[in-house]
Amino acid sequence: MSTQITYFVHGTTTDNEKEISSGCFDVGLSELGVKQSIELKNQIADKKFDVVFCSDLKRAVDSAQLTFGDMGGLPIIQDSRLRECDYGDLNTQPSSIVEPLQEQNIITRFPNGESYEDVKNRKENYDDKHVAIVAHKAPQLAFDVLLKNKTWEQAFAEDWRKRKAWQPGWEYFLG
Repeated sequence: MSTQITYFVHGTTTDNEKEISSGCFDVGLSELGVKQSIELKNQIADKKFDVVFCSDLKRAVDSAQLTFGDMGGLPIIQDSRLRECDYGDLNTQPSSIVEPLQEQNIITRFPNGESYEDVKNRKENYDDKHVAIVAHKAPQLAFDVLLKNKTWEQAFAEDWRKRKAWQPGWEYFLG
């Protein structure tokens, strides 16, 4: 048995446009983010999914609804385990402050928040299903560590965000 996962990131948020790292703060999509989520539907029209999981934060829920909401009763399940890393005292702070600290908080928790290892430890199993996930940076990097056998350092170094190399989904396989 195996599970195929296609990982999608939520659309651009109003905080993204201001270069703010939202963390667990519940910010909405910008106009661009709405457009990206709607366009994604066409980019993945040839893919079939059994279920969609998304973070319970508004930006991921709205992205999932805009992309998958009218796909013939496809269940969209919100799951708090797919939230962005809780940056604690640094939620909603400028990305220029937060992003350099992310790689330093792999094991050590952000002040009054969590570490990337904490994010990695949020997991569940869905055998023989094709699962779509709509979430955030931290859970995607955790997938790279768990399923692609990368070190945290490799996951951060190779993160598509550093190269501005967005794509319509990243594939992961369990089993």
